[in-house]
Amino acid sequence: MKVLGHRIELLTGLLLHDVTMAGLQELRFPEEKPLLRGQDAAELENSDTFLLAVDTDWKEHDIETPYGLLHVVIRGSPKGNRPAILTYHDVGLNHKLCFNTFFNFEDMQEITKHFVVCHVDAPGQQVGASQFPQGYQFPSMEQLAAMLPSVVQHFGFKYVIGIGVGAGAYVLAKFALIYPDLVEGLVLMNIDPNGKGWIDWAATKLSGLTSTLPDTVLSHLFSQEELVNSTELVQSYRQQIGNVVNQANLQLFWNIYNSRRDLDINRPGTVPNAKTLRCPVMLVVGDNAPAEDGVVECNSKLDPSTTTFLKMADSGGLPQVTQPGKLTEAFKYFLQGMGYIAYLKDRRLSGGAVPSASMTRLARSRTASLTSASSVDGSRPQACTHSESSEGLGQVNHTMEVSC
Repeated sequence: MKVLGHRIELLTGLLLHDVTMAGLQELRFPEEKPLLRGQDAAELENSDTFLLAVDTDWKEHDIETPYGLLHVVIRGSPKGNRPAILTYHDVGLNHKLCFNTFFNFEDMQEITKHFVVCHVDAPGQQVGASQFPQGYQFPSMEQLAAMLPSVVQHFGFKYVIGIGVGAGAYVLAKFALIYPDLVEGLVLMNIDPNGKGWIDWAATKLSGLTSTLPDTVLSHLFSQEELVNSTELVQSYRQQIGNVVNQANLQLFWNIYNSRRDLDINRPGTVPNAKTLRCPVMLVVGDNAPAEDGVVECNSKLDPSTTTFLKMADSGGLPQVTQPGKLTEAFKYFLQGMGYIAYLKDRRLSGGAVPSASMTRLARSRTASLTSASSVDGSRPQACTHSESSEGLGQVNHTMEVSC
């Protein structure tokens, strides 16, 4: 059994080596038809598609923070030093509208069942939220980030792997800048690191006068092509945003997001005392998405030795909804790059399904052998930040700019 386990581990390591050695070359994932037409898209019109989780193990909590209550749902309990996966949704959505399709995807469940998963809803954005009283001051983007340590402390997490979209990606990036020791890795989709200028501010105000709030938010979430074609997905989200999310609370969140400041990050070496994200980061954006320029700029400001940039074709503005399979595969590689090895269903490894066993952690320094595997519950090793060598494999570069 030890020999068999070693062979599986070695094969997994070789696969990771092949991916990471791609460097700046194009990485193609198997094609998956976007969730835009046909029966699946029609089913999105039913709110149950968004709002019901596959399993019933989720527990709801309202957590006290320095800036008010946070609604959180969690599945599982902390185990040793294993990180939790913590998500934060985009403006106009909540954790269900933003992440249910992605986290209910079969291959993603194979990964997440080995972690605690914690979904955070921005104040007043959860399903059934009461309207804030007149004069309520919605927390700033910096304050939203400062609320998250209360969540980490409440559940006893040692550190988290964050997955954020849009406004949620900005919040998680800010959180990682302020509390770097609490964040082991980040997946940031559709992040815009820039504050709004006067022209953008005026355009947003004008849009608010001529369009309904759901339509204004849709222009933030979806590409122009999707909006012009008025796909079933866009129509469904227009209905859900208008009916599921409290509109007064949403307006407050929308206003705060559009008054955000620059994220204040710079690539190391470009300016004195540059601030940047210290953990591994995977940036994700769909082609022609509204946030494409912002994500590209964010990529230019991060450390290239710890950053992966994934531009996804045929995914529109919400890749976690339209292409959950591609995103799951990219997330698996991202975890492997941090030293987590997933024994998952992978036809390319075996010609069939590999029995799901466990998610383990390679306890290794920046240069170590693939045979030095240990339990994920062991001490927390440092993430690889430059390059690492594996026995017989040579140098592996963790910097990738890929498209699929």
